[in-house]
Amino acid sequence: MFRSRGHFVILYREALPERIDDDVVCSTALANEAILLAIDPDMKRFPKRYGISHGSARYAKLSLIWVGCNEVLAAKRIQQAMSLIEHEWKNSDEKASRRLWIEIGPHSIKSNR
Repeated sequence: MFRSRGHFVILYREALPERIDDDVVCSTALANEAILLAIDPDMKRFPKRYGISHGSARYAKLSLIWVGCNEVLAAKRIQQAMSLIEHEWKNSDEKASRRLWIEIGPHSIKSNR
């Protein structure tokens, strides 16, 4: 979906070895000024598990899209949220102190500013 909209995409398996530490994944996204797209059906525990949360300095600049549903539904939900994702990315890109933080669930889409 992202490529079809003209966005540059780096797939995890193309850039990093399998089962690499999640800190390396987050640090790699930060180093490349990339948005980390995480598909994780258990979204409630995601921030705690990876040390990513509002108010935490650890990954304060990490741009993140959480997709809290299975991979089959994820593609459809991303397609439905694409205009919001692009709008929020433009908005966050214009302000140095703002990052992209979007949560996509099976029944909701939430942007955190």
